[in-house]
Order: sequence, then structure tokens, then C-alpha cells
Amino acid sequence: MARVILEIDTQLYRLLKSSAETNNLSLEEECCRRLEGADRRSRYLQALLAELRAEDEQRRANARLR
Repeated sequence: MARVILEIDTQLYRLLKSSAETNNLSLEEECCRRLEGADRRSRYLQALLAELRAEDEQRRANARLR
């Protein structure tokens, strides 16, 4: 499994952590729940997801060139 390190705003982290605890979820599960649309879409999380997808696509393209 690939390891991903994210730098996120401290306030956003606290809000996600609080929401995860309220919903009896792990932080990872809360992020996934929001990304899947179970909650209103966060522009920040959508932008983060788009950035991760673009980086993954770039990595795949570079791997094909080698």
C-alpha cells in the first residue's frame, strides 16, 4: 500500500477529527465519507482529490515513458 503524506490546515484537521468522533468513524473513514458525497461536498477536499488524481496520472505517464 502506498503511503501518502498530506499537509492540511490545522483548523480543517480539527473539524474533520471532531466530525469523525461525532460520527464514530476514524479520520480516514470520515474523509472517505465526505469524498463519496455522503456529506455536502467540501471544495477543499474536492481540490485535494483533484490534485491527488493529477499527481497519480503524472506518475503513471512518467512510468509509461521509462
